[in-house]
Amino acid sequence: MQYTELGKTGAKVSRLGFGTMRLPMSGEDINRAEAIPMLRRAVRMGMNYFDTAVGYGNGECEAVLGEALRDLRDKVYISTKNPVWDHSSPEIWRRTLDQSLHRLGTDCIDFYCVVHGMDWQTYTEKYDVPGGFGQEARRAYDEGLFKHCCISFHDTPQNLIRLIDTGEFEVITLQYNLLDRSNEDAVAYAHSKGVGVVVMGPVAGGRLMHPSEKLMRAVPGVSSTPELAIRFVLSNPHVSLALSGMGSMQMLEENIVSASCEQPLTNEEYESVMKLAADLKRLADLYCTGCNYCMPCPNGVDIPANFMAMNMNRAYGLRKLAVERYEELHKPEKNEDGRASACVECGQCEPRCPQHIPIIKQLKETTAAMKECKA
Repeated sequence: MQYTELGKTGAKVSRLGFGTMRLPMSGEDINRAEAIPMLRRAVRMGMNYFDTAVGYGNGECEAVLGEALRDLRDKVYISTKNPVWDHSSPEIWRRTLDQSLHRLGTDCIDFYCVVHGMDWQTYTEKYDVPGGFGQEARRAYDEGLFKHCCISFHDTPQNLIRLIDTGEFEVITLQYNLLDRSNEDAVAYAHSKGVGVVVMGPVAGGRLMHPSEKLMRAVPGVSSTPELAIRFVLSNPHVSLALSGMGSMQMLEENIVSASCEQPLTNEEYESVMKLAADLKRLADLYCTGCNYCMPCPNGVDIPANFMAMNMNRAYGLRKLAVERYEELHKPEKNEDGRASACVECGQCEPRCPQHIPIIKQLKETTAAMKECKA
């Protein structure tokens, strides 16, 4: 396992962290018989960063993680998050922190995301205001209830930079992967300011779990698309660690092997992947940029979603995923069919497209391509 300093926190963390959102489930409950051995096995294999949240696993994840790591607490770092609901108040914020401490079985959280999904509006209207969550967070920090003030983030790259410039947050957890590099410049900026960068979704929310010969050809010797995805993220020198949500022991062991390479990707391999990513983005944009100006379709066709499925196939070679996304658009129980095959060629969409995409022609191509993928 590789280790690195997490920003300026002084913590030496494993470059692969355990994201607990996808622990194995039995119906509505976490399967403790499978999950707890996985979490303990991760520690034995060198992983020391575990990320959870109040709502993960139908609200059970914090308790399961606390149970699994109770006798290993001094060997690991724990991160969790405080959700800020519309009805939240500083009192509710503090009560939520106290409940997390109780469920985790600890008296201090190492890395506390003081807002789960911080954005600039929340910061300016609810956090950094008199009587806001920020005052309560600073009070809890002074009391020693958490060691490092952090956030998870789902806003624009520009607002990420604004949040970094507040100087308040030591670690930021955000999305970055081979299919979504929008935060890349902001990640570099965070690193330059000494802020630790934790990447969630290195396999793009499961999209890069699917095989893609097109992607794997970029790096000879890579055995799977998930391996390439994790190695790509960890090759970014501005990323501290990547979180992987793992639902089986096999996935855990495979991901640890992927993250244990001394050189995740050579400079030549990294440049090859970056060039491929840029080429694929340009190819995908020939189909659609997802602006939604063409919608709504009077016949119920979800044009951007069809083109997204087509991009998964044509640009990224994710054939199985493309078919899954395409078929999800057919909802017979609601008498709805948003697939490209439902297009009646009325032509109302094409004048609205700012890219002047021949939508009808490309919907026909999508229909044909999905049939070929299923064959």
